[in-house]
Amino acid sequence: MSETSLPQIVDLRQSPTALKVQRGVMRLLRATYDFCCFAEVPLANGRRADVLGVGPKGEIWIVEIKSSLIDYRVDAKWPNYKDYCDRFYFAKPPELDGGIFPADEGLIVADGHGAEILRQAVDTGLPPARRRAMLLKLVRLGADRVHQLMDPLTAGETS
Repeated sequence: MSETSLPQIVDLRQSPTALKVQRGVMRLLRATYDFCCFAEVPLANGRRADVLGVGPKGEIWIVEIKSSLIDYRVDAKWPNYKDYCDRFYFAKPPELDGGIFPADEGLIVADGHGAEILRQAVDTGLPPARRRAMLLKLVRLGADRVHQLMDPLTAGETS
């Protein structure tokens, strides 16, 4: 990775709409719930969470961003995220019909300025061993991302 490359947190796979939703979701979680958020978090099952928030008591929420009807219809992997969080949400832009999402999942509407929870997610209670593993992973991921921002030549030197 050259010194002018983007850090790992921006991987250029997201559409402009998805990036706006991501920003709004992260602002909501930070301002309203005091969560610290990570974008694009690889999970142990090989999936990648769009937004993963960690609350002040160690609670973990995962938010799956769907930017269009097609994006939602072609993605059947979202149930795989639920084993890695206390609460699971879908997030959508304002123009996308919220009726397409399962009624028993949390739902957030967001744009580039902010977001609102339309439907709370059920708190499933992450098992303690999984919570510990996730928190350890997130601490290391966060430290690695900061290090890459400070010294881009370290990219790829993961431990």
